[in-house]
Amino acid sequence: MNVIVFDIGGTLMEYVNMPNVWMDYYDSAFRHVREKLGLPLTDEQLAESIKVLREYNPRVKYREKDYPPEQIFGDAARGWDFPYSLEDVISAFFEDMKLTPLIYPETIPTLEKLRSAGWKIATLTDVATGMPDSLHKSYFPELMPYFDLYVSSQSCGFRKPNPAGVHYIAQHFGADEREFIFVGDEPKDIQTAKNVGCRSVLIDRKNRGLSEGQDYTIKTLDELIPICGL
Repeated sequence: MNVIVFDIGGTLMEYVNMPNVWMDYYDSAFRHVREKLGLPLTDEQLAESIKVLREYNPRVKYREKDYPPEQIFGDAARGWDFPYSLEDVISAFFEDMKLTPLIYPETIPTLEKLRSAGWKIATLTDVATGMPDSLHKSYFPELMPYFDLYVSSQSCGFRKPNPAGVHYIAQHFGADEREFIFVGDEPKDIQTAKNVGCRSVLIDRKNRGLSEGQDYTIKTLDELIPICGL
């Protein structure tokens, strides 16, 4: 069975005008929560909530285990001494980010070619800290029909380069993960592939010249077609 696993952000799509790190959004997002929900959140409580959320961010404190949004935001709001809806807090927080998705022009044609050739297409993507999986998927509904299996750090419980997500994909398809092709744009994607012994493809759209021991380097997804023998 031919199985190809894709990272999503930076590989199949991107968020327009997104800063390099999600933490740049935290202050504005919590202020939006306070304003939209009319919460009596003091600046001191807001600062403490930001601190807690930063501690969950893997760029600040490395972790491979992922946690449900309810746990992350529950901890961030533990000092709030007033009634609130956690679901509304999470919704308002990410609403403020005003994320605008952009699907790369060659993404869907490439996925169509792979599907037509009989390839099974899976994803393994790390979701932003505290973002519900349902919200994450809502940014690219046009891609979802092309995935035979969607796996994220939320759904499998671990972030890359932990191999748990790939193990789950292999079990789902009853396939040998060493025969997979893994496509991503970051060093952790290549390390994930190394951790399970499959072929790795680094997509380098910005000509960064990354050398992470990948088997192939491509500039756009079109270049993936010959690698897959099509």
